[in-house]
Amino acid sequence: MKLLFLACISPKTGNHTTAERIRSHIESAGHTCELRDAAAFTSAAEVANLISRHPPFEGALAIHLLRAGSLLLDIQVPFGIIFGGTDINEDVKVEQKRVVMEQVLLKARFAVAFTDKLKEEAELFLLSQSSKIYVQPQGIQTEVSEKFCWAEFLRSSGVSSEHVDELRVFLLVCGLRRVKDPLYLVEVFSEWHRENPLNVLVVIGPRIDPVFTVEVEAAVKKTAGVFLAQERSQRELHAAMKRCFTVVNSSLSEGMSAAILEAMDLGVPVCARDIPGNAAVVHHEFTGLLYSSPQEFVHQSQRLLSDHELRERVVRNGKLYVEEHHGLKQERETYRRLVDTLLVA
Repeated sequence: MKLLFLACISPKTGNHTTAERIRSHIESAGHTCELRDAAAFTSAAEVANLISRHPPFEGALAIHLLRAGSLLLDIQVPFGIIFGGTDINEDVKVEQKRVVMEQVLLKARFAVAFTDKLKEEAELFLLSQSSKIYVQPQGIQTEVSEKFCWAEFLRSSGVSSEHVDELRVFLLVCGLRRVKDPLYLVEVFSEWHRENPLNVLVVIGPRIDPVFTVEVEAAVKKTAGVFLAQERSQRELHAAMKRCFTVVNSSLSEGMSAAILEAMDLGVPVCARDIPGNAAVVHHEFTGLLYSSPQEFVHQSQRLLSDHELRERVVRNGKLYVEEHHGLKQERETYRRLVDTLLVA
């Protein structure tokens, strides 16, 4: 079967990683799966034209009900949809967007939610058949670059210290866009850094929103103890995560944060903002720590610094949680099975 797979894959965010992984699952079953950037298309008619070219595509798949799914409304072949996160958490609040997403969901042969909570939200806000929405958590696989140099990474990020091994680096992994809210902790963290200069916050991720990126760069430049790293390859990022003290999440909305799950898999504690997408995987004081304000972030981080038993517990349980619930084998089987439903006339 020849499938078209639409996702927002430029620049290389977590969405890109997820899409590539799912594409490999589908191709491992003998199908041809062509991954395209949804941003490259301006209308559903464009996609319909691409689908019908010879040899034609026989089915389609998309990540994000609005940004990619809406482009599939004119096609004449069966398709499936994967919820992104902001579609269900944010876009449903806008009536015009919600109507379009309902049309996509009604026409889709199946839909995939990363969490039970995301499925519940979709059922609450969108007209849909509950039976066509499947829950399949993201599969996680980490790989660390052996050539990665921690001291060089910190130096290139602007962190200057003679005591590199004594630093406690909090790594905020996110694409630079407003929904990730990377400036949420900056002010309070800087105050904490002034009290203890060994605590530093490094923000790392692709520059997605150019206007917002300028804001972040300006804020970081004038804030002590907070730094902005250049985007790295996935393997280098995993190496940096493995060396840091804690991986941080400050997002306003998440479908399922791959960075959080990757940190758990790498044996690194997670301190994440208490939002539904994060709370679905970070069980407070068990697989990680949650916070609801910048001040509470500092409090929870201080606990990680002083309570070694707590740190060891969340690291151990986080790794076990990922192994048990986010394995590639189950994810592969789910997508193979769902794509097979597109073959049925």
